[in-house]
Amino acid sequence: MTDAANPIQRDPTDQEAGFELNDEFERFPQKNEMFRRSWWDPTIRNAKTEAFYRGHSEPVTIHRRSKGYHQKDYAIRNAAWRISDVLTEVRGEGRREGFTDVFTLQGDVSPRRADLGDPEAAARQIKKAARTLGAALVGITHYDERWQYSARFHDGSGEELPPEIPPGLAHVIVVAVPMPYDIMQTTPSALGSAAAGVGYSRDAALLISLAQFIRDLGYRAIPSMNDTATSIPYAIKAGLGEYGRNGLLITKEYGPRVRLGKVYTDLPLAHDRPIHFGVQEFCRICKRCAESCPAKALPLGEPSFKINNISNRKGVKKWSVNAEKCFGFWAAQNTDCATCIRTCPYNKDYSKWWHRAARRLAGTRLRRIIFALDGYMGYGKRLRPDIWWEREQQEGRPLP
Repeated sequence: MTDAANPIQRDPTDQEAGFELNDEFERFPQKNEMFRRSWWDPTIRNAKTEAFYRGHSEPVTIHRRSKGYHQKDYAIRNAAWRISDVLTEVRGEGRREGFTDVFTLQGDVSPRRADLGDPEAAARQIKKAARTLGAALVGITHYDERWQYSARFHDGSGEELPPEIPPGLAHVIVVAVPMPYDIMQTTPSALGSAAAGVGYSRDAALLISLAQFIRDLGYRAIPSMNDTATSIPYAIKAGLGEYGRNGLLITKEYGPRVRLGKVYTDLPLAHDRPIHFGVQEFCRICKRCAESCPAKALPLGEPSFKINNISNRKGVKKWSVNAEKCFGFWAAQNTDCATCIRTCPYNKDYSKWWHRAARRLAGTRLRRIIFALDGYMGYGKRLRPDIWWEREQQEGRPLP
């Protein structure tokens, strides 16, 4: 793959995936990702930012009168994030596994290679193993250097470091883990952030386990979460969903309510193809996420090559989120938001047949009717956090 100084290379699946790149395209440095900027950029790092991070790692002492921000809400948020946080910091020495660095908790690669058959048979078995280990969705695509970070960033030292994915890992397994639907309905709130924590903790455990399975088969495998690359382009190429106005992957099964992860491997695997079920067309008429965004960080217009700041990738035509406004709101309220997920009409419980029918019709010329019905029925409205607590106590059932 080329860098910014050379002509851009394109991939045969770009059109199928809906990718449109121009000659300004550059590989993205991890340093400019918004959470990394909060460590080095004085325009982002401030007292509110530091309090935001401390609130996730120190004993819960902060709470407010507002429903959803009580001590128990922060406590369940931090509990949900705990496994992810422990795995992130397990190596110490400034490594943040899964967020700035790949996971390194695997055992050695077996010296004996198992025979899984041809790439199609191997892919079927890998997908079954991934689902057994906790994946809700699994797709496979090829390594694409364009979406790899040009350099990774060390939060502690502020240094830019070489990428960690070695040559020869030509296949990328992309997994998605859903976040709980009911608790996501309480966002923005400290309670609502527990949905993201559950997703990340399950995702981290899944990725480490799946990579170890492949290593025990005798092949190299490196698990990766938010580190090394932007995950959404890989997920689109692997057929997990389409890109939405809210800057997130929209899946058929869960809408935008998923957390993504990747495993890079040299195990020969058949690749999946991008899918299309009408998300782009629906997002063009639906502006609910942008209109509901408390920070006004989402675009109301058409996809474009316009960028808001250095945290947007150059040279890709898409809906670009103003991450500075988004993260600023997070820091101000001392927890993350996810209103754009809650309000998305694709955020549904698709075990219900009528939701599956509406999703199918949303991909047709009837999409405006579906959009109007969605608003009329009141989907996407915020659930009061105190009602969530009472409902769970009354019904005695676990989160979906």
